[in-house]
Amino acid sequence: MLRDITLGQYYQADSVIHRLDPRVKLGTTILFIISLFVLDDFWGYAVAALFLVLVVKLSKVPFRFMVKGMKSIVFLLSITVLFNLFLTPGEPVVNIWKLSITKEGVRLAVLLAVRLGFLIMGSSVMTLTTTPNQLTDGLEKMLKPLRKVKVPVHEIAMMMSIALRFIPILMEETDKIMKAQLARCADFESGNLIKKAKSLVPLLVPLFISAFRRANDLAMAMEARCYRGGEHRTKMKPLHYEKRDYIAYIIVVCYLVVGFAAGRLIRGL
Repeated sequence: MLRDITLGQYYQADSVIHRLDPRVKLGTTILFIISLFVLDDFWGYAVAALFLVLVVKLSKVPFRFMVKGMKSIVFLLSITVLFNLFLTPGEPVVNIWKLSITKEGVRLAVLLAVRLGFLIMGSSVMTLTTTPNQLTDGLEKMLKPLRKVKVPVHEIAMMMSIALRFIPILMEETDKIMKAQLARCADFESGNLIKKAKSLVPLLVPLFISAFRRANDLAMAMEARCYRGGEHRTKMKPLHYEKRDYIAYIIVVCYLVVGFAAGRLIRGL
């Protein structure tokens, strides 16, 4: 399961999506996520699905690798679907004991499942095609106007970059600790919920110690190199827009227009 988490990982490939400016990928990902919460019909989500498939295809990231990252949210997705199925009031379709599955609940559960799946996949495309350094530079550049109101933009971007870097490192560390505990006859599977929670203590304690030790080593290394934040710092690779970046913006705007108009036009026919 830990190996299925793709958040924070970078998949190296030579694609047009990889070559886009990180500001474009950040901005378009935010717009795509917003569109998922605004769209509320089948045709709008069909357009979103076609757009997402096109982006994944252009990114040259294997679809199997992309779907592998979805396994980590199956439990959350199942809970969300079940709660909406049984707790949404409306016209009953199926009665199970004292619970009822309503027509409105089925519709809401399907929409939320599709929305959450598209959201995770859309965000994964950005993280898989953008290195943490590029994300840091892009986020810092986008938030640069906030410096006028004394917002520590560089520090915020740096913290996000470090957090993304730590995710795969901590996953690898967790995997090593789990294998070491299993070799000592630890049992993480059997027993009731309370017993399973107690069995995680030998896993979580060394993981937290390792995380704090790594964070302390990183802080000491930055301090030893006289790191002082973003003031008067230059970039080895300054960001600048190219023709493909403007084309990407135009394609996203077209997607938004088609997605919002598709359902309304078809309902009007």
